Amino acid sequence: MALVSTSFFDSVKMIAAEKGIPEEDVFKAVEEALVKAAERYYQGLGFYYNLVAQMERETGEFHVYALKTVVPEVEEEDLEISLAEAQELNPEAAEGDTLWLPQDTSQLGRIAAQAAKQVLVQKVREAERDRVFNDFVSRIGEVVVAEVKRFEKSAIILEIDRVEAMLRRSEALRGDRFDKGQRIKVVIMSVDKSAKDPQIQVSRTDPRLLVRLFDQEVPEIHDGTVVIRSCVREAGDRAKVAVTSLDPDVDPVGACVGLKGSRVQAIIRELKNEKIDIVRYDEDIQRFIANALNPAKAIRVNIVDPEARRVEVVVDDEQLSIAIGKRGQNVRLAAKLTGWNIDVRSESEKRREAEVAMGIALPEVAEPEAEVAEAPVSRLLEDLGSVEGLDEERAARLAASGFTDAKSLYTVTVEQLLSVEGMDQDLAFRLIDAAHERFGE
Repeated sequence: MALVSTSFFDSVKMIAAEKGIPEEDVFKAVEEALVKAAERYYQGLGFYYNLVAQMERETGEFHVYALKTVVPEVEEEDLEISLAEAQELNPEAAEGDTLWLPQDTSQLGRIAAQAAKQVLVQKVREAERDRVFNDFVSRIGEVVVAEVKRFEKSAIILEIDRVEAMLRRSEALRGDRFDKGQRIKVVIMSVDKSAKDPQIQVSRTDPRLLVRLFDQEVPEIHDGTVVIRSCVREAGDRAKVAVTSLDPDVDPVGACVGLKGSRVQAIIRELKNEKIDIVRYDEDIQRFIANALNPAKAIRVNIVDPEARRVEVVVDDEQLSIAIGKRGQNVRLAAKLTGWNIDVRSESEKRREAEVAMGIALPEVAEPEAEVAEAPVSRLLEDLGSVEGLDEERAARLAASGFTDAKSLYTVTVEQLLSVEGMDQDLAFRLIDAAHERFGE
């Protein structure tokens, strides 16, 4: 019998209490460490016993036993004991029984304590990971208040209920600037039991954060009177939320906005001035799409291809830029919100198409072949020639793809321009911005 130092024994209990781990789990970890230490000690002496260790929970005393099977004839002395010898130790011993034979632990005190400390650290870490996983896995999607603890190159380390969490830079808002000790709202994204970094991953860009913030700020959402049917974000910039009411006397949009915008403004401040469009959900997909393009006003919505979920929305000429939004953001978010591909057209453009279809449009004047080929390039360069990186070769490629003037770039997306050979993302953004500046937002 040997005694683990009182200070170490006390530290076991202290760690268990501090980490919120059952004491029994810690004691079992220490017993495993004692077995490993004893195995190394006896193997050094040439003995390869099957060992177990027991630690007294109240005193810190520990015992080490060699387990030996009772056999008629011993073949492996380290693992077996003869029936005759076993009955000398225990008269009731029978063949096949396992005897626990106490071993001398007088030389194991210091070695055992060192080994126990090493293994204890690992076992406590594993037990803590299990506890964190079990505590937080059911909280995925929950909005919590976290405290900023420290900053790393690619992440911000937060603390939630005394547990570290990781906010990756890519999951923070563009305008987020934090100080150590600051308390911020985040949504729990995932919990990874095997992660080397903090197990809890949180986000401020996830749409669930916006949904939960509305749940906290709007009593009608919290009690289920108003329901959020869909929510999409381009985090830090703009979001759209589709809401409906289960009570015909409750206006879902008004409930979310609040008196003089008080409710939605609280959310906007939390999200660093992210613009939020609250739109009314409608079972009629055409009305819903019209609502989703808010703040633009749609004249009509035509379903072009139900299977491909494509619609055409016609707006007044002065509403075209509003419907599309800067860099196509408004129509892009509306498409994500509704799940339909939306093509926005102006009333005058539709009118011209109708005139052509009816054969009343002005006849085209034939021009020399060379001039016809060069005219689109000339128009594009005339409109946007000041844009850095737009040369004759790129203008010709754009014209060949149907982008013949500034107006043709007004409703285009960056993805569409990148399909043109020789186009890069920076030039695509510059061209779209120039088109918007020319025709207004």
